[in-house]
Amino acid sequence: MNARERVHAILNRQPVNRLPVDLWHTPEIGEELRLYFGVDNDLDLYRAMGLDKLVWVFPEYRSAGGEAAGAQPGAQSAGGRTMWGVPLRGVQAGAAHYDEFGEPPMQAYGSATDVERYEWWPDPDRFDYDGAVAQANETARDFAVLGPWVSFFEIYCQLRGIEQALMDVALAPDLVDAVLDRVEEVQTEMLKRYLSRASDHVTAVFVSDDVGGQNGPLFSPAAWARHLQPRMTRWCDLIHSFDLKVFYHSDGGFEPLIEPLLDCGIDVLNPVQHVCPGMDMAELKRKYGERVVFHGGVDNQSVLPFGTPEDVRRETRCCLDTLGAGCEGFICCSCHNVQPGTPLENILAMVETVLG
Repeated sequence: MNARERVHAILNRQPVNRLPVDLWHTPEIGEELRLYFGVDNDLDLYRAMGLDKLVWVFPEYRSAGGEAAGAQPGAQSAGGRTMWGVPLRGVQAGAAHYDEFGEPPMQAYGSATDVERYEWWPDPDRFDYDGAVAQANETARDFAVLGPWVSFFEIYCQLRGIEQALMDVALAPDLVDAVLDRVEEVQTEMLKRYLSRASDHVTAVFVSDDVGGQNGPLFSPAAWARHLQPRMTRWCDLIHSFDLKVFYHSDGGFEPLIEPLLDCGIDVLNPVQHVCPGMDMAELKRKYGERVVFHGGVDNQSVLPFGTPEDVRRETRCCLDTLGAGCEGFICCSCHNVQPGTPLENILAMVETVLG
């Protein structure tokens, strides 16, 4: 059973010889690991580590002026602006480099009618479908392919700024709907074009839409139901029409929204940030384990960066015993990207614990 077969078996509730193990990490950690294992590319690194990697494959985007804009921001940003027109600025934090969002380009907008004059709406014609399909084809020989990356509210926050976006939900719902209509339209067209060509190679589509904070949901279930539930349902239906899984990401604590998300049709829930209220792993498995596959779990705020290898092994075993109870319904992974400065022995302790 290779990595792709093992992940597919877990997603389809079939027996496996062991639970899969994935790893999310920053580019700096990837460079350290490639040096440690003596390899020069990511696929060989995943093989050397024994990872059951869900490999991100997103179509790159170029602006009308030919400037590279990467794939979705937060994963593979490039150039001076994202594909949504949000300015980027580089930030160095110790050994880590991040592209952070600059001034929100829609922050001065006051009504739904302003949305039509926005000059940076992406053109679905400008995605590199050929390159993404070729990469997915190569990757799928051994690994599960995850992509493309699509989002609703995360993009809205980038366009308006996080504080203004949250106020808009309460005070300007018509503006929220008008912006999200365009956000959905662009990405739905991209999804149709990409999946119509790559669905034989893709395993799941990555929907990243952070709706939880460290202490709970960012907005009420009623607001989520108005603005996001119908849109999520449409995307889940579209993705399932290609016989693919919906991989849903939200950081933080958002337990009140999990059942509505399952009703929309999500198949995988990531990253299970269990230090947040309402996200107890055993309770989540009890309540939702028959309806969703969990991905993540291993704490990346304290245990992985600051614990000992034995702390990591203990944390990983706890995830396997709760989220992975019965050796089903769980892909063990770092709870988001492992950050620079994390000891390599801790990363290896997590992987080796799963591999047994």
